[in-house]
Amino acid sequence: MLKSVLRGLAAAALAVLPLTVSTPAHAVETLALSEAIVRLPVAVESRDGYDRDAFKHWNAGANPSDGCNTRAEVLIAEAVEPPTVGPKCRLTGGRWWSYYDQVWVTSASGLDIDHMGPLAEAWDSGASAWSAQRREAYANDLGAAASLVAVTARSNRSKSDQDPAQWLPPAAEAHCRYVAEWVGTKLRWSLSADEAELAALREVADGCPEQTVTYEAAP
Repeated sequence: MLKSVLRGLAAAALAVLPLTVSTPAHAVETLALSEAIVRLPVAVESRDGYDRDAFKHWNAGANPSDGCNTRAEVLIAEAVEPPTVGPKCRLTGGRWWSYYDQVWVTSASGLDIDHMGPLAEAWDSGASAWSAQRREAYANDLGAAASLVAVTARSNRSKSDQDPAQWLPPAAEAHCRYVAEWVGTKLRWSLSADEAELAALREVADGCPEQTVTYEAAP
C-alpha cells in the first residue's frame, strides 16, 4: 500500500514539474545612450569571406501561414495609415513616414526595408562566426522594432553597408534616434564596434543627453 502511495506522489510531482519550471526570459534593458555605447564590445572588423547570400532573407516572417514575408510584415507594422492586404500579401494604398529623411511615402514600392545593422557590417562585427540559422534570424529580426526599418529606397541605398562613422541619416533631427537604434541592435546581437565607429557614436551621443537605448538580447 505504501509503495503504491509513493508511486502516486512521484507521478503527481512529475506531472506538475513542467508547469513550474520555465526558461528565464531575456531582460529588457533601458540605458542612457552614452552608457549603452560603453557596453559595446570593441574589435577590429574584417569582411573576409563575406557573402550577402549567407544571410537568408526575406523568409516567411512571423506567421508563415499568412502569405506575407518579412518585408511585407515590416511594411504592415510600420504603416501610419494601413495598406490593404490582398491575395498573396499584395499591398495597396497605405502611408509611411521615412524617418531617415523625414519624407512621407504613399506606395510600398517606394520603400526599402533597411537592416539597421547592415548585413555586411554584421558580418564584420561578429556574424561571420554565426551559424546559417542565426544569420537568417538576424536578417529577418521581427523581435525588435528597430532591427528592420521601412525607409525611402533613396536613403537606404545611400546608407548601403556603412556604419555611423561613414553615414548618418540626411535629416539631422533623426541622428539621436538612429544612433540609439544602431547601438541597441548591436547590443541585442552582441556585435562589436571598431574604434572609428565608437568615436562617431560618442560624438553624436554628446548632442543627445536625453536619448535612451532600449534592447533585449536576441534569443
